Amino acid sequence: MFKNVFRSGFLIRTAHVLLTWVITLILFLHDTDLRRQRENGELMQPVVFSLLVLLSVMLYFTVSLMDPGFVLSDSVKGSGEELEMIPQNPIPRLRRCGYCLLQQQPMRAKHCQACKHCVRRFDHHCPWIENCVGERNHRCFIIYLAVQLLALLWALQIAWSGFHSSGTWKLWLIVNGFLLAALCVVGVLSLVVVLLLGCHLYLISINSTTWEFMSRHRITYLKSYSDEENPFDRGILCNLWDFFCMCRTVVWEQVYYRGSHNHI
Repeated sequence: MFKNVFRSGFLIRTAHVLLTWVITLILFLHDTDLRRQRENGELMQPVVFSLLVLLSVMLYFTVSLMDPGFVLSDSVKGSGEELEMIPQNPIPRLRRCGYCLLQQQPMRAKHCQACKHCVRRFDHHCPWIENCVGERNHRCFIIYLAVQLLALLWALQIAWSGFHSSGTWKLWLIVNGFLLAALCVVGVLSLVVVLLLGCHLYLISINSTTWEFMSRHRITYLKSYSDEENPFDRGILCNLWDFFCMCRTVVWEQVYYRGSHNHI
């Protein structure tokens, strides 16, 4: 399930953990709400915040180290009999991957040159987690973004509560410099996570991926459709339900045939 921790992404993962806990430490050491509550013996919010940060780190490593849906052979588990029942004419021929030499690349899969594998329902390769986001870890990626956003917004409120006025700007910067740096970093990260989460939720609601959305004019099975049409779209509620609640490998060729049949 998990890849080797000590691969090229080790430094990125280490930087993520260090940045997370350095900012958390700054929030605890400065005269913020967290520190005041801790000193007054009110431990509920400091403990909950620490657990939330810990959960975000654990989810980060889960998404980063999880198999995103690598296609390791030409066999498609559970799809053989189903594919035989699907009329082949309306469906574009499965492509042969020129990199990992798969004879039949599953529909919606794409080869990632960074990971050196084809990935089922490929969404994108995320440099921050140093891993692809695909069929198996996309759901965890969304949960991670949601938890991370909650932790970041809470950290923004905590950092804001720690600023104190001083006689001069120079003295103010000396007193609040580290807290100001933490606030800026958390603010930028919050904006990035909000945009990422919003974009991904939109794409999930229409059953599309980042790769398909950005490159549909180059994708064989989407070329015959207009920009507003998607053969995999089953409606917002069904798309969200399938994404968050269905834990199985989907035979996208079968879904595509149904969409093509309706399209015709």
